[in-house]
Amino acid sequence: MSPSAPVPPGGPLRVFIVDDHQLFRAGVRHEISRTGEVEVVGEAGDVASAIDQINRACPDVVLLDVHMPEGGGPEIVRKVLETNPGVRFLALSVSDAAEDVIGAIRAGARGYVTKTISTPELLDAMAVVAGGDAVFSPRLAGFVLDAFASSPEPVGAVHFDPELDQLTAREREVLRLIARGYAYKEVARELFISIKTVETHVSAVLRKLQLSNRHQLARWAMERRLVPPSA
Repeated sequence: MSPSAPVPPGGPLRVFIVDDHQLFRAGVRHEISRTGEVEVVGEAGDVASAIDQINRACPDVVLLDVHMPEGGGPEIVRKVLETNPGVRFLALSVSDAAEDVIGAIRAGARGYVTKTISTPELLDAMAVVAGGDAVFSPRLAGFVLDAFASSPEPVGAVHFDPELDQLTAREREVLRLIARGYAYKEVARELFISIKTVETHVSAVLRKLQLSNRHQLARWAMERRLVPPSA
């Protein structure tokens, strides 16, 4: 598919854009709308409004940034798929970190591309995801293959690890930092939250995972390759 390609027989692809930078949303809207292949049915810059508006609009594809306040992109994916499992998510992020890619796919996104992608490539990626297939920027595909090579579920399925899936996006962030050896005050500084909030998240993670202490938590995280073995 290219910018000059004809409109799909079923009409333009209905797309929703989620990014906390308004200028970026405007640029993406302009680039994908001018082709006539896409109808942008809405946009949002925060988690709460994104979940509400996506559920109302029921788009074919959601273009989603993974790093956002209040839980991040994966939290939006999980919450929407609980009530609208037919919505397809394509992560569009500046990050090419393995943990971000794997986190988005674990949440239920069907693909992950970086913001260096061209407009024709993005249109192609959205069409692939809308059709139910998975798509990744070339160098990111290896992360997914390595992470899920032993999983019986197909890439893009909503649930890969029942234990991990029950954690919120913020709890995962805290988990990764604690597992890497960060002290509570360092986690608080890194995530711009209070030490008390860190303690609350750690308690929730330990309870949900049925673990007793941070040493067990670190081992649990390394077994799932959420942090390097040397962390």
